[in-house]
Amino acid sequence: MDHQPRPGVRPKKSARDRLIRLAATHPDWALGFADEVWWSRVTPPPVRAWTATGQPLRLVEQAVAKGEAKAAACYGLLTRWWDAATDEPTEALWLRFVEGRPVSAVTTRYLAWCCERLAAMGKTALLLVWDNASWPISQEVRTWIAAHNRAVKTGQAQIRMVPCPLPIKSPWLNPIEPKWVHGKKRVVEPMRLLTMDELEARVYAALGADHADHLTMPEQAA
Repeated sequence: MDHQPRPGVRPKKSARDRLIRLAATHPDWALGFADEVWWSRVTPPPVRAWTATGQPLRLVEQAVAKGEAKAAACYGLLTRWWDAATDEPTEALWLRFVEGRPVSAVTTRYLAWCCERLAAMGKTALLLVWDNASWPISQEVRTWIAAHNRAVKTGQAQIRMVPCPLPIKSPWLNPIEPKWVHGKKRVVEPMRLLTMDELEARVYAALGADHADHLTMPEQAA
């Protein structure tokens, strides 16, 4: 669908495609497709299932006790980098669940964590593609990225960040979106309510991601 003309889509799609081509020619750069998503314990995704004739699949309506969380939020970065010898891309999905909800202060912590992982791999730049949700385009996040890039120039940080916002309502331009769609179908439990730990374990297994500590607000980490 991304080949079809839409107002405002083609210029930003071209910017995204340019970053993809640039990353493929720089082995010390990484390309990242970022997003955040909520995983519900009570609302199942649209799924199809085969059952015996005359025996329909009956889903059990789930209820969460008062004070318990109905869903968990997590950040994801679908990361790609290219091997200089083979020109073949390597891909990994980095997940971090959130204590609470994704806000700007947590977003910057997630970006810093991604940069630390890339620096440990010897990378020098992250070409970051994400949507126009409030958390990536907030003033706090933009200010943090600008300060981070200034620190790179002075040698205080290693990973330069080049953000590329996508057009509004264009999930087909972000390849991390299908990961969420298929992942929600893999983790669904029709017969009982999953605990939060069980839900998170299923998400990591379904998406083939390594476990990581929860992200917290700065005051929570004290």
